[in-house]
Amino acid sequence: MEFAPHYLEPSTSPGQWEGGGSWTPSSWASGPWTSGPGAAGPWVVLRGGAGGRRTDGEDGVPGGAVLLDRDAVLVADIAYNGDPGRVYPRPGAREAVAELRALGVRLGVVTDQPGVARGSLTRPGIERVHHRIEELFGPFDVWAVCPHRPADRCGCRKPAPGLVLAAARALRVRPERTTLVGGTGADLVAAASAGAHGLLVRPDNARPGELAVAGHRRAADLPAAVRLLCAAGTA
Repeated sequence: MEFAPHYLEPSTSPGQWEGGGSWTPSSWASGPWTSGPGAAGPWVVLRGGAGGRRTDGEDGVPGGAVLLDRDAVLVADIAYNGDPGRVYPRPGAREAVAELRALGVRLGVVTDQPGVARGSLTRPGIERVHHRIEELFGPFDVWAVCPHRPADRCGCRKPAPGLVLAAARALRVRPERTTLVGGTGADLVAAASAGAHGLLVRPDNARPGELAVAGHRRAADLPAAVRLLCAAGTA
């Protein structure tokens, strides 16, 4: 499978959501493109044609999108992994993604990769890992990557809303029609800050504070999360 990304450049111009309404730079919270000094990002990769599909359901495709955290939700969480040979899908994750894709749901991946800022990862290494993930899972409509450390004070590292907003904008899907399935409380806070929905998976590994943030929005794993989304009519 060929991985041919189209890189989106940061934008501060007003624009239109499909289905009506508009965004302005001030409506993006602190702006997903707002990063600390010398800290460019986030990196947004949109697959060809993904941003041009309708998102209002009039063509038979459900409106909205599901964004997935990468590590510990889609694949095993291996710190600073730039080796595609060490990409291991989580149990049932491939089938869960296939179920969402069969429903016509827009799919994206949002991931914090601070190893870039720390010098442990490179952009080509991350892209090789993402290529391998797409070989295993099939294509995702958008990838949004934060390459910063917490000290960079960027606007995209979760729990900041930038990754969610950047992915939604790339897909031309309103944040309130977007659900982020994540593995930490930071994912849920990022979703809420962006005006999106959040769902916590693997709650047995969560900290007490993260469970408090999640409330009833939790599932044992990605397959269970997909069942919840389908039952709620979110997917």
